[in-house]
Amino acid sequence: LQQRRGLRLSAPAAIQVTVRDALNQALDEELERDERVFLLGEEVAQYDGAYKISRGLWKKYGDKRVIDTPISEMGFAGIAVGAAMAGLRPVCEFMTFNFSMQAIDQVINSAAKTCYMSAGSIAVPIVFRGPNGASAGVAAQHSQCFAAWYGHCPGLKVVSPWSSEDAKGLLKAAIRDDNPVVMLESELLYGVPFEMSEQAQSKEFVIPIGKAKIERPGTHVTLVAHSRPVGHCLEAATVLSKEGVECEVINLRTIRPMDIETVEASVVKTNHLVTVEGGWPQFGVGAEICARIMEGPAFNYLDAPAVRVTGADVPMPYAKILEDNSIPQVKDIVFAVKKALNI
Repeated sequence: LQQRRGLRLSAPAAIQVTVRDALNQALDEELERDERVFLLGEEVAQYDGAYKISRGLWKKYGDKRVIDTPISEMGFAGIAVGAAMAGLRPVCEFMTFNFSMQAIDQVINSAAKTCYMSAGSIAVPIVFRGPNGASAGVAAQHSQCFAAWYGHCPGLKVVSPWSSEDAKGLLKAAIRDDNPVVMLESELLYGVPFEMSEQAQSKEFVIPIGKAKIERPGTHVTLVAHSRPVGHCLEAATVLSKEGVECEVINLRTIRPMDIETVEASVVKTNHLVTVEGGWPQFGVGAEICARIMEGPAFNYLDAPAVRVTGADVPMPYAKILEDNSIPQVKDIVFAVKKALNI
């Protein structure tokens, strides 16, 4: 009636949603949408998940759709891969991706390679997901970033969300994909609220795998990051803006296949490149970006060498002050930008 009278109706406002709740929404919507989807992992059912990502799902969908497993990553990852080959769409949660090393034979030799080795006759629609990279005070065996490890392997798609929209849209896309997808989340972001648009609140909202997002446009330097360091880059960009330096911040979103075209277009505009990641420097995601830029058309537009900001080249220390100095901070990004711009 109001529309017929020519009155403007206000669209539903964006809402604040934590990354945890966004992941829970995505799982709930996909379990409801497709009866082939099921979730398995340690403590995902009655306990609602070690990080409460699966809160309420066991009560809603029951034992066959949300399955608690023993502490045996090789075993339950193998069950999940076999289920995917048989036509189901499992979501396999690792309590931390450091523990996925127990199951790396299943992830790489079974999931990643089977479609290729079967000449496309056997699809493996599976999602491996869980917290990746540094948490807080959990030392070396729980703090490694596996983006470069899994991004190295053909046959896998690898996504790394930052915001709540990233988390929801990429998880839904991963579950619907017919390829094995590794989803690397950040435990430190689970409780962080982000604005979620009206579009992202839809049950059909997905983010295409393989497409980066420009979070902040700029003209002087390109900052490329994934996961939690995207937020650090935005903070650094705010600091640098007060000094007259405008940073273009790119949220990579996907590690493999990498959207190098978006990075190239930005470098052509800004003539400078800084990569930021929480992982180790050698053979890292930033190293791959730098190599791809050097090998492509954007290299001719660089006015200075690219600069990498990474985690320290050491196993993660336990002590907080050492931990803080092993992970890229805002001040490290500001320093790297000034180095790239020679200011």
